[in-house]
Amino acid sequence: MKILTVCGMGFGTSLMLLMSIQEIGKKYDVEVDGEAVDLGSSKGRECDLIVASSEIAEEIKEENIEVIAIDNLLDKEEIERKILPYIKK
Repeated sequence: MKILTVCGMGFGTSLMLLMSIQEIGKKYDVEVDGEAVDLGSSKGRECDLIVASSEIAEEIKEENIEVIAIDNLLDKEEIERKILPYIKK
């Protein structure tokens, strides 16, 4: 599964979010291939899922790709609850 994590600059927040998602993938024996990018770089990228903070997620409009908004990026339970249904597919 290829996941894009998106933040304003493509460094800290998106990388932290990607690492959390990869941990969840390992927990459920799902290999998560991911990339942490900034908002501008997210356009037109090939992926199965896009995950971003609530503020950034509102700005992402991809027709065939689900965008998951995370309210509290430090809340691993929220991230797992929102990501797990997509990882298990």
